[in-house]
Amino acid sequence: MPDIGFDMIAALAAISFFAGFVDSIAGGGGLLTVPALLLAGLSPASAIATNKVQGAFAAASATYTFGRRELINWRKAWGFTAVAFVSGIAGALCVRFLPQSLLQMLIPALLIAIAVYFALSRKVKDEDAHARMTAFAFGATAPVAIGFYDGIFGPGAGSFYMLAFVTLLGYGVVRATAHTKLLNLASNLGSLLLYAATGAVIWPVGLVMAGASFLGAQVGSRLAMRLGSRIIRPLLVLVSAAMALRLLVDPANPWRAILSEGMRGGLSALF
Repeated sequence: MPDIGFDMIAALAAISFFAGFVDSIAGGGGLLTVPALLLAGLSPASAIATNKVQGAFAAASATYTFGRRELINWRKAWGFTAVAFVSGIAGALCVRFLPQSLLQMLIPALLIAIAVYFALSRKVKDEDAHARMTAFAFGATAPVAIGFYDGIFGPGAGSFYMLAFVTLLGYGVVRATAHTKLLNLASNLGSLLLYAATGAVIWPVGLVMAGASFLGAQVGSRLAMRLGSRIIRPLLVLVSAAMALRLLVDPANPWRAILSEGMRGGLSALF
């Protein structure tokens, strides 16, 4: 474990509180906490693994709050939850085999598409709409793919779950957010169990962050239930766009090389 002072622990806790708040409404808190853990001196593997601790606590906090308000259909959701849990484990198992360049290319494009959809679609409301597929078909597809991604990397998984619940099952944004937190919890726990078994989790740091994110998620989930689509929709658009931008500005992202090459080619054609 790296030598982390009290000031850094306090900073990580503050970041985790805000990440838990954002996560409980729109997802994306991992793109705040993972870079913070890297700056604190953790290796990339330990940063991702330790982030799962605070992510699981934030999702559990929001799930508890939404569940108390009876916004989760437990009879339908248990199957989705089990699939997401197993898929999270599978993703964590495969993290070393999947080319990271593929994720770096795909995820920003998907996040931009999600931001555009939630910004422009008139179907995104507090009320439920007509489902486009059965619960069985949904459970066999969306939680499998998104849970797997959550186990491999994680940031953005909440936005993907939200899009799936709204577009495929016709859930209103508040009910979609509630079920998103439940599935986020499941896939986070699945991958966390595997990371913990390999010794990659830095528990003292993870538990401090988990406590702060738990409190942040309490505030965020209560605000989401009170304001509904008035806060969920704009924050989801903002967070999805910010996550895409954050990934695109990473010097290691393949899009940087593609765009740079295109610009050089355009300038050479002009001059």
